[in-house]
Amino acid sequence: MTAPVIVLATAVMGTLSWLASLADSSGNLPHRIARAWSRILIWVSGLRVTVEGLERIDPSRSYVIASNHLSLMDTPLVLAYLPLQFRFLAKRSLFRVPFIGGHLKRAGHVAIPREDARGSLKAMAEAARMIQQRGVSALVFPEGGRSMGRLQEFKEGAAYIAIKAGVPLVPVAIQGTLEVLPMGSVTVRPGRVRMQIGEPILTAGMRLPDRTALTAELRARIERMLAEDGPTCKDSRVL
Repeated sequence: MTAPVIVLATAVMGTLSWLASLADSSGNLPHRIARAWSRILIWVSGLRVTVEGLERIDPSRSYVIASNHLSLMDTPLVLAYLPLQFRFLAKRSLFRVPFIGGHLKRAGHVAIPREDARGSLKAMAEAARMIQQRGVSALVFPEGGRSMGRLQEFKEGAAYIAIKAGVPLVPVAIQGTLEVLPMGSVTVRPGRVRMQIGEPILTAGMRLPDRTALTAELRARIERMLAEDGPTCKDSRVL
């Protein structure tokens, strides 16, 4: 029963989001619809989600959110529980898919041409301008793709965007999503998922050459959170 419900919810909410993207050039309404879809997906799948550190996020501010990446369930998890209007950076090939690509572009998400260093730099600068001009946040997976449970080396894009936009960089650690939706699987399994929101790293006064050190600090903080056994923040909720 779960799979048909997920497919139906995705079709209905996806169509609504596509229609909303035609009418709302800001991307805010499609984001709210995507957030509702994410919550439906998590509920129908029987996931028990623990979120820690929400008190560290000010919904009125803009951030660059940087998370480890285990599964296709990571983006719905962040969408469902992080109280921010954000846009994500995705590989350019996704923007070439009929129907989906136009929707992503209209909703304000940013295409990254991974094979083109100059194009990638231009896209990151565009993401920084979007944050400054629209007052939204950006979601980046600095590993550059899904891992198999072992934290990979981080690319410097998240740090570059945060410094360029002059906004805090928020480390996020996700656990459990690989078990509920393994790579290559289309079936979401019931299980426990944990999302930890770390203390935002302020970038005021930083310059672009500082991005290497900032990236190292970001990775170290996420690695420490992943190594923790249980809730460490006063704001820990099972949802």
